[in-house]
Amino acid sequence: MNLRIAENFRAVFYAPFYAIRALGLPQCEGLEVEWLPSDAPGGTIGEVKRGRIDAQWGGPMRVLKDHDSTPDDGARLLSFGEVVWRDPFYLIGRERSFKLKDAAAMRLGVVSEVPTPWYCLRADLEDAGVDTAAMRRAGRIVDNLTMAQQLEALAAGKLDAAHLFEPYASRALAEGYAILYAAAARGPTAYTAFMTSRDSAAKRRQEFAALTRATQAMLDWLAAEGPAELARVTASFFPDVPHDVLRSALERYHRAGVWARTTAVSEAGFERLAHSLHAGEFITRRASYGECVRDFRGVA
Repeated sequence: MNLRIAENFRAVFYAPFYAIRALGLPQCEGLEVEWLPSDAPGGTIGEVKRGRIDAQWGGPMRVLKDHDSTPDDGARLLSFGEVVWRDPFYLIGRERSFKLKDAAAMRLGVVSEVPTPWYCLRADLEDAGVDTAAMRRAGRIVDNLTMAQQLEALAAGKLDAAHLFEPYASRALAEGYAILYAAAARGPTAYTAFMTSRDSAAKRRQEFAALTRATQAMLDWLAAEGPAELARVTASFFPDVPHDVLRSALERYHRAGVWARTTAVSEAGFERLAHSLHAGEFITRRASYGECVRDFRGVA
């Protein structure tokens, strides 16, 4: 059995996906995987829809958007094999007592590289009583900076809070800033799973079942061995991240419960993500869990 699988983009919170590869877990299931890079978030989705690549990992956000905006045919995307089931982003700022409603009076940087973090944070802020449209009209939302640029703006006093994932969060903490809000505290939010097309899901059931078993084996391994071992086996995938920073970042994610314990896509997490995207008008129709998710557990 063989599969071609593309990464989404290189990110620390994706470390468990690299552990699947580093530990040779697909081979234990009789599966050979060609692991492909992606030059941009979601950069290979077109190839997945055309069946030239069998699967890519990425946000169920892309599956919901696909169901909202493309023909109802065999190229439609599906999610399976959840790995990241909580939001790995943080609001970072100067240390002080903070509640989400306080963001209304702040100059807030938000992630520009990918859409999901902002739509999820926006829903959290609105739930806390913050009028994000009013913030935007007042120029308090800055959404045109990379995460690296957000850190620079924070240091220059041009932002009160930055919206970051690891290792940027660890770098900010090392410079004396504090975590104001960990988005993982929201609870389950379907964040990263494998994606494939309907056609490939039908043709590759046994292969995806083997991949699902390999993914579950990794989640079991991670629960037993912990984030320090995860840092060790995936360090080569992050050559620009010092090992102590990588380890502390993965330990922080582990404590927050960012990674799933089962490959079954959380229905509660899926619905929270769908709510956030719909409320922010990223999608006009909320496709159902059953439309968007497949479970290959139990497939022989």
